[in-house]
Amino acid sequence: MSQLVQISGPNRAALVKKGRRLEYFTIAYNSLEGLIAVVAGLMAGSIALVGFGFDSLIEVTSGAALLWRLHLDADESRRERVEAITLRIVGVCFLLLAAYVSYDSIKSLIWREKPRESIPGIILAIASVIVMPLLVRAKRKVARGINSAALMADSKQTELCTYLSAILLAGLLLNALVGWWWADPVAALVMVPIIIKEGIEALRGETCCDDIDCH
Repeated sequence: MSQLVQISGPNRAALVKKGRRLEYFTIAYNSLEGLIAVVAGLMAGSIALVGFGFDSLIEVTSGAALLWRLHLDADESRRERVEAITLRIVGVCFLLLAAYVSYDSIKSLIWREKPRESIPGIILAIASVIVMPLLVRAKRKVARGINSAALMADSKQTELCTYLSAILLAGLLLNALVGWWWADPVAALVMVPIIIKEGIEALRGETCCDDIDCH
């Protein structure tokens, strides 16, 4: 396991400032994403899209927790304690995400919910598939520089939401093109054990920057 070199001084302050900008963007983007997803989902009768909006709310919560952590970074006496609290908040967000995916997917399979075609939903999913990986990369660069396990865990959650965006897109397209309504919930269920694992590790404080492939 490689050792991280923690940046300090002016360079650290610049990285923390960049991290705050990334979290502000996360909150703004996911708030807009959630609103569009819920409206488009209700119009199309798509539980997957409505649920995706709930996922965006979880991301907003995680982003707000990270903002708190980054705003207190300069206070070295509180930094470690705030880092631990924030990491646990992110862990809870992971478990909420796992609960949402499980409930949403099982409900869709049991009731054989067949949403109507949603062009806004497809466009939203495409945008998220493009934007989220860029956000993940930027967050991980900052997390490595300031040695923040909480920010690294938050980047992992953003990465998982990238996968959920891709699954949503595949499900919407397969439903629209070939009528495979079950593709989305089945694919989403496959991710649940991974999400739970990340959540438990975050709650235990086991997530650290060099445990994750950040390249």
